[in-house]
Amino acid sequence: MALLRAPAVVWKDPGGMYTATLVEDDSGQAAVGSSAAEALSALQDWCVWTVKHQPWAFSAPEMQRPRLAWFQVSVRPEYVLRKRRFPVEESVTLPVPVVLGDLPAGLTLCAAPTLNLRFTCHEDEQVKELVAHYVRERVSGLSPASVSRLWPPTHLELADISVRLPSPGPKRTRAKVLEALPLVAEPVTRQRGRLSPRAFGREAEIADLVKRLQADRANVLLVGESGSGKTTMLLQAAREIERSVRRDPERDPDQAPLSPMFWQTSGSRMIAGMRYLGQWEERCEKVVSELAEMDGILCADSLIELLRVGGFDATDSVAAFLMPFLQHRELRMVTECSQAELDAARRLLPGFVENFQILSLASPAGPAAIAMLDQLARADRQNLRIEFEDALPALVYRMHRRFLPQAAFPGKAAGFLHLLFERAATAHKPRLSLADALEAFVADTGLPELFLRDEVPLDEAEIRAELELSVIGQVGAVRAAATLLTTFKAGLNDPQRPLGVLLFSGPTGVGKTELAKAVSRYLFGHGQGKDRLIRLDMSEYGQSGSAERIFSGPQGEPSELIRRLRAQPFCVLLLDEIEKASPDVYDVFMSAFDEGRLTDRFGRTTSLQSAIIIMTSNLGAGKGQVLGFGEGAEPDYEAEAMAWFRPEFFNRLDAVVSFKPLSQDVVLEIASKELQELSAREGMQRAGIRLEFSRTLVEQVAKAGFDARFGARPLQRTIESLVVAPLARYLVRHKPRASTLRLGWRDGSLSVVQA
Repeated sequence: MALLRAPAVVWKDPGGMYTATLVEDDSGQAAVGSSAAEALSALQDWCVWTVKHQPWAFSAPEMQRPRLAWFQVSVRPEYVLRKRRFPVEESVTLPVPVVLGDLPAGLTLCAAPTLNLRFTCHEDEQVKELVAHYVRERVSGLSPASVSRLWPPTHLELADISVRLPSPGPKRTRAKVLEALPLVAEPVTRQRGRLSPRAFGREAEIADLVKRLQADRANVLLVGESGSGKTTMLLQAAREIERSVRRDPERDPDQAPLSPMFWQTSGSRMIAGMRYLGQWEERCEKVVSELAEMDGILCADSLIELLRVGGFDATDSVAAFLMPFLQHRELRMVTECSQAELDAARRLLPGFVENFQILSLASPAGPAAIAMLDQLARADRQNLRIEFEDALPALVYRMHRRFLPQAAFPGKAAGFLHLLFERAATAHKPRLSLADALEAFVADTGLPELFLRDEVPLDEAEIRAELELSVIGQVGAVRAAATLLTTFKAGLNDPQRPLGVLLFSGPTGVGKTELAKAVSRYLFGHGQGKDRLIRLDMSEYGQSGSAERIFSGPQGEPSELIRRLRAQPFCVLLLDEIEKASPDVYDVFMSAFDEGRLTDRFGRTTSLQSAIIIMTSNLGAGKGQVLGFGEGAEPDYEAEAMAWFRPEFFNRLDAVVSFKPLSQDVVLEIASKELQELSAREGMQRAGIRLEFSRTLVEQVAKAGFDARFGARPLQRTIESLVVAPLARYLVRHKPRASTLRLGWRDGSLSVVQA
C-alpha cells in the first residue's frame, strides 16, 4: 500500500475550538477538535474512511514543498441595493493566509483555506498580484458585516497527515458495466429513433467524416452555422460506422467495442450535480476511462459550452481538463461550433482547437437547396402518407431565404417543412397546398400574407393610411416609416443588416413610441404572438460596463433581450431615449446596425436581420419652442443627433425621423380617438353599450389632458379621471343594457344621457 502525506492547515476559532482541513480538498470537509492534534486526528480518520469506503471521492495529493505565507490585501466592502453597488468610503486591509506548493507540471498551487480559494500560477512573482485579485473578487458585493466574518484567525499553522492508498488490482481486459458514462451521456444512435431525419445532399461530407473518425481515428470539429445540419450529419455518420463495425467478419468478438460507440453529452451535463471542481474532474476521468475501454467517441453538443462551464474562466473549464486526454489520444471526441465560436475558442483557450481536425459545412443554396427540401418532403410523404404540391419545397426555400436570411440552411426550412407534414397528419389532411405553407409562415413570423406574395401589389398610401389611424399629425414621420415598409416589400433591403435602423427625434408626448408600436402591429402583428415590440429603457444602461447586461444576466444566463430576440426574430426593437446609454452600449449596437447581429465574448451570435431597430431621442427638443406643443421654429434634429453621436454611429442610421409638436387640431383628434376606444373595453362589450361623445366633452378632455412639458402623454390619465371614473359609477348604479349613452360635459362634470 502506498503512503501519502497530504498537507493540511489547522487554526483556532474564537470559540476556542480547533478546525483542520486539507489544503487540496475542494469539498469543504473539515474536522473539529478541542486541540490541534485532536482536529488533525479526526481529519485523518475521515481520510482513511473515505479511501476505504469511497475511494473515488479521495484525490491523491499533488502539492510538493508546501509553505505558509501571509498577505495583506486592501478591499472595499460594498452595499448592494436594487442591483446597484455602493462601496464604503474607506478600504480595509484583510489579512489572508495562503499555502503555496509546487505541482508536478511546474505550476505553483495557491490555496487560501479560510476563503475557500484555490488557483495556480506560473511564476512566484505573480502570487501577490493574483492573491489580491482573487481575494477582491471573493469579497466583491459583500457588506462590511460579511467581510468581517471572513477575517482569519490570529493563529494558523501548516501540518500534514498520512494516508495509505490500496494498491491497484490487475487491469481488467474484458468490458465492464458502465457506471459514469450513462449518468452524463446517452447513445447517439439510440436517442433519435428510427424516423430521425437524414442528411440529404451531404453524402461527400458524411464520407469524409466517416473516414476521419474510422480510418484516421481523429478528433473532429464540425464548423458551421446553427441549422446547417452538423448534428444530423454526425448521426448518420455514427450509424454507418457502428453498422460497419457490427458487420466486420474479421473482427474478434472479444475485442469488439461496446455498442453503441457514440455518446452524446454537453458541458453542463458533465458537471451536473457536482458542487466542487474535484468532483466533476473525477467524474470526467471515469467517463474518459470507460470510453477508452470501449473505443467509444464522446460527442459534445457545443464547443463553446465546454469552455464556458466548470470554472471561473476557460483555463479551468471542462475543455481545459479534457485537453491533456485529447493530446495523449486517450479520448476521442466530436463537437460542433460556428465560425465565430471557433475564433472565440482560439482566443479563450489557445491550443485546445489544435487537437481537432476541422470539417467545415457550407449551407447549400439555389437548386441544390430546393432539391434537398424536395427529398425531405418525399421522405415525409412516404412516412406520413400525405401528398404535397410540387412547388411546395421551392416556396418554403424562397420564404426562408427571403425573410430569414440569417438562418443557415437547411435547419429552420427543413424543420418548418417537416412541421407542415406533422400538422397535416394531425388534422387528417391528405394533401399539403401552398396556401397551407403561407398560413403557417404567417403564424410563425407575424408577417402579413401580402408581404409573402410577390404577385400581390401594395400601395404606399395604404400603409400610410393604416399607420395614421394610430399616429395623428405626424405626416412626415409616417411617410418615413411607410417608405421603410415599402422597401422591405419590394425586397430591396440589405439582407445582411436589420430591416431598418431609424432614429425618432422630437419632443416628448408627440407619438414616437406610438409609431413604433404601429409599425410593429402592421408588419409583425398577424401571427400567433401579437406583441412583437421589444422595448429597452436606455437610461438603465447609462453606467460604465452596462454593455455586458445587453448579453447576459447576473448569473451569466442570457439576458431577457437575447432570449426574446432568439425566440422571435421578427420584431421591432425600441431603444427608448438612446442618448442616455453609455458609450460602450453604443459600440454594441453600432456593430448590430452594421452586421445585423449581436455577438458576445464567447462568439455566440443573436440575429437582428429580421428586426426593425427604432431609437427615440429628445435631443434638441427644448430649442426654439415649448416642448410638445407650439408652432415656433422647428429645431434641426438631424444636426443635434450628428453633434451628439460619434460619426461612425450616426452614419449607420438609415434615417433621422423628425416629429413635430402637436397643434390644437391634432390634440382634439387624439382626444376623440382615445375616447372612441372606450367602446371597445370589456365592460362596454359585455353590456352591449355604444358610446357617443359631444364636441364639448372632447374639447374639455383635450384641454385638461394636454401638458406643455409632456405633450399628449397625460391624456389617457385625464380620460380615466374625467370620463371613465364617473361613467363607471353610472354603470354600476343604473345597469344599462344594449343601449346608446351620450356623454357630454356640463357644469364642470361628466353628463350621461341614455338614448
